[in-house]
Amino acid sequence: MVERPPSSRESPLGVAEVVRLAGRALDDLGLVWLEGEVSQVSTPSSGHLYFSLRDRDCVLPAVMWGRDVTRIKFKIEPGQRLRVRGRLGVYDRDGRMQLYADFAEPAGLGAEALALEQLKARLAAEGMFAAAKKRPLPRYPRRIGVVTSKNGAAIHDIIRTILRRLPTPILIADCAVQGPTAAAQIVDGMAMVVRAGVDVVIVGRGGGAVTDLSAFNHERVVRTISRCPVPVISAVGHETDLSLADLAADARASTPTAAAELAVADGVALADILVKERRRLDREIGHCLDRARQDLDRATLGLHARGERTLAATRTQLHALHNKLVGLHPRAQILARQSELGQLERRLATVHPGPRLARARAEQEALVARGTTAIWRLLEASRSELARTGAQLAALSPLAVLDRGYAMVHRGETIVREASQVTVGDRLQIRVAAGTLAVTVEDIEP
Repeated sequence: MVERPPSSRESPLGVAEVVRLAGRALDDLGLVWLEGEVSQVSTPSSGHLYFSLRDRDCVLPAVMWGRDVTRIKFKIEPGQRLRVRGRLGVYDRDGRMQLYADFAEPAGLGAEALALEQLKARLAAEGMFAAAKKRPLPRYPRRIGVVTSKNGAAIHDIIRTILRRLPTPILIADCAVQGPTAAAQIVDGMAMVVRAGVDVVIVGRGGGAVTDLSAFNHERVVRTISRCPVPVISAVGHETDLSLADLAADARASTPTAAAELAVADGVALADILVKERRRLDREIGHCLDRARQDLDRATLGLHARGERTLAATRTQLHALHNKLVGLHPRAQILARQSELGQLERRLATVHPGPRLARARAEQEALVARGTTAIWRLLEASRSELARTGAQLAALSPLAVLDRGYAMVHRGETIVREASQVTVGDRLQIRVAAGTLAVTVEDIEP
């Protein structure tokens, strides 16, 4: 979309600027096809063709440059009805829209053109021209199959271009590219190169009239290209000639030379890339080696430093172990014990234990005597207390009451204290001093 500059009453746009904006807006439409009646044809000495296309409502001026006029196989005259392809633009000097045409053909070519359009529509409905079916071309094919006439200029252009760019084995299937047998020969040629083993197939011919390209609009040829197990490049006619084979192929080239350029990579460019990549790889390897050498130097210095620290620590440990071993030697132990023994002998001589032992024995005997007396006193007091407690317990025991002739009456677990607690016929237990009686109540006196 063309970006519209701001404009207002205070800052209006210039006329030239508006015309250029209109031209850029029309450029965004791209290629367009128009159909109309030709009028006002002019052919100046420059070779360019100026004419107008009109229908019932409008007239559109058009121009076709001389290089495009030479490719038209018929003469454009007033009164013809044409189908024209081109781009819309604005002629700055007059500020007038016009069509810059690059191709034209008569509109309504008859039964043959109608049949071709119907076939095209049917194959398109089958998805034969769908972009999703297009396969990428191999980057570096091992062998290329070419289906064309060996006597035409196309095969020489293809061979010369492939040998110039990147020499690759070529398998050529000679076939007629126009005439009644051309379609069958093209199909057989494609089958032959595919069976022989190729990575990509180029099918095409040099430029010619529309009727000369009819073999590449044949349904059998189009279906063979669509079903081909390897990618197909179509190079039929010139850039303005579009056949059904071009639509079905995986890639379309405007000329056989362009098809060869699509089939193989540019060897010179590849060589330049390889040289650049080799230089880059050499630089990267050099950088890696430099970094590795630096890492090795740092690791060597670090190893030496760690070795020195380890040796110093080991020497310190050995020195400490040596001193410890000297201290643990039996001679050193004997000397140390002799010194301690001398000190003990001197202390023993100054403090003899005999009198202390005698005093200790006397104190021990006195303590034993006092302890024995205290224990006997405690035993006597405990016996007296026990006797008093036993007498009190015997006096309070219910068994002592029973010994005096009394009895305890039970009904189950309940002690019977009143006559109202039982009824005639109840089973009771009577506890006496020496035994228990089981009785039955026969009479109750309140």
